[in-house]
Amino acid sequence: VSNHTYRSGDLTLAAHLERPPESGRGLHGVVICHGFPAGEGGGANSAATFPELAARIARELGWVVIVPAPRGMPGSEGSFSLDGWLEDVIAAADHLLLGQQATSVWTAGFGTGGALAVCAAAADGRIGGAATIAGPADFSDWAANPRRLLLHARAAGVIDEGAYSTDFDRWASGLSGISAEHAAEALAPRPLLVVHGTDDDIVPSLDARAVAAAHGAGDLRMVNRA
Repeated sequence: VSNHTYRSGDLTLAAHLERPPESGRGLHGVVICHGFPAGEGGGANSAATFPELAARIARELGWVVIVPAPRGMPGSEGSFSLDGWLEDVIAAADHLLLGQQATSVWTAGFGTGGALAVCAAAADGRIGGAATIAGPADFSDWAANPRRLLLHARAAGVIDEGAYSTDFDRWASGLSGISAEHAAEALAPRPLLVVHGTDDDIVPSLDARAVAAAHGAGDLRMVNRA
């Protein structure tokens, strides 16, 4: 449920924002990134449980939390692109620092959002560190078949029917240029937490090990039978 908006480039994006009950200046902030929507109409559902998580973090830890709905998601302008979503995560961190007066900001995410959280932190030195949960090391599977991804994204409702019909190659090129594994090396020595299930049948656990190893000092937590 969105209750806030922020700007990413020329786009106005929806978000869910939570501040602690007695909030003022000097707050820590975190950007929580959801994964890529699955299934027809998935764009409306992929972030459904995140407002509850954001409220709990704000209430129990006293942090200001933003859950962005990146471009193409319900309530947000634009259409999905992977490099565009990365820009939207960085813009959300910037919004916490400048618009919400957070004194520090971190990024965390799940699935695709986990990989983007690492990449955003590596790209913006103001971000203190990152956490990725069940995130892929890279997007080589998507890059190998971008037209299938385009059709899936349209079915999920995050790309308009006519979007990228004339600049498909530029859209597809963004899939191979983003890698949590490469970004993890650039993120060091800022901290990185990597959480992954040993039985994950969508993203192999080897991806988590690769990301943590690339960082050099990543905190790798493997969850048995998950």
